[in-house]
Amino acid sequence: MVYLCIGQDPPSKHAFFQKIKENSLPAAVASFNQDTLYARELTLRDLQEKLLCLPVKSAKRLILIKEAQGLKKEVKEFLVRYCRKPSAHIILILDVERTDKYDLWLKEITGLAKVYRFREEIPPNTFTLGRQIESGKIDVALHLLHRLLKEGERPERIIGGLRYAWGKEGTAVLETRRRLKFLLRCDVEIKTGKLPPLLALERLVIGLCATPSLRSSTR
Repeated sequence: MVYLCIGQDPPSKHAFFQKIKENSLPAAVASFNQDTLYARELTLRDLQEKLLCLPVKSAKRLILIKEAQGLKKEVKEFLVRYCRKPSAHIILILDVERTDKYDLWLKEITGLAKVYRFREEIPPNTFTLGRQIESGKIDVALHLLHRLLKEGERPERIIGGLRYAWGKEGTAVLETRRRLKFLLRCDVEIKTGKLPPLLALERLVIGLCATPSLRSSTR
């Protein structure tokens, strides 16, 4: 009676949750037998109290924990023990946005629950940014750039990542030099303080996207 839902497709997840609710809870008392909890606010005591609650005129209760990857350590440890011997009258749904091969807790829960996978958005990286630049998609490339910076990627690592990605492609020498010239100018603008990092990187992306010879070299 434990489900692990992984992915970043809210409409499909919502439809899945609704289906479980409709199949498990009498409509007349559904509101009395369901709880939606948010991981970052959830304490171990609160979770234990919810799990001990008995259903109201129903055989089951439904507990949904949103953003379960953000649970506190003690709550995660308790859930591993709980999932080994779950309550017969509780349907527990753990909602997780994305997989992480280094998350040992998630790996353990995966082996104890029924796993349902939904569409997972691939986290942006400099390789993805480089491909969008080569395609000349300025809006998409700028969006990826802003996401990388928002998620903590440093400007120098973005420049270095693009340099590495393009160096691995075996691009023609003249085109490689052209790209390196753009990257070097951006690096100098940031290090000398001539331009703020964001503005310098935006200028880099727009300049590369608008270079016809760069795009034609990838066809």
